[in-house]
Amino acid sequence: MSNTPNRASNSAGKPRKREVVHDLTTARNMLPLVRSIVTDVLAARQALDALLPEQERLDRNRRDLAWLERQRRYQITDEIAAAERRWAGAVNELNELGVALVNDETGEVAFPTKVNGRAAAFSWQQGEPELKHWQYADDEVRRAIPTEWEKAGSVTATRARRGQQ
Repeated sequence: MSNTPNRASNSAGKPRKREVVHDLTTARNMLPLVRSIVTDVLAARQALDALLPEQERLDRNRRDLAWLERQRRYQITDEIAAAERRWAGAVNELNELGVALVNDETGEVAFPTKVNGRAAAFSWQQGEPELKHWQYADDEVRRAIPTEWEKAGSVTATRARRGQQ
């Protein structure tokens, strides 16, 4: 038995998260499920956006509340906790699929991929009918997916370099 540390873990002893790389076909096939999960994320965010100002108002006036408002103050705490659990559960579902939530207000998600060896992502947001955009990981600009990726029925976003087949 070796005393060498397990190479599958980092210095903190936690298992390394495997890098997920989606190809265009897989990302597009996942879109109906992702769309449904993003709908859940947006619904939970909308519930929180409606409940939090009410909670702040009730908390601010807590000393002067009538009995019904006091009850509501306790009830809203439970409703917020439930909405936060729904939000976290939906985000966790996306993470398990290897999809990152970029913006929980617009419903933008990223399907990690590689383009010419660089970290990138296919980008989709709620309301878009199809997956039609991509961007480099270090860039906020969403670009249209090139037609050559579409025509080739591309299973990868990595373009062949000149002279390679």
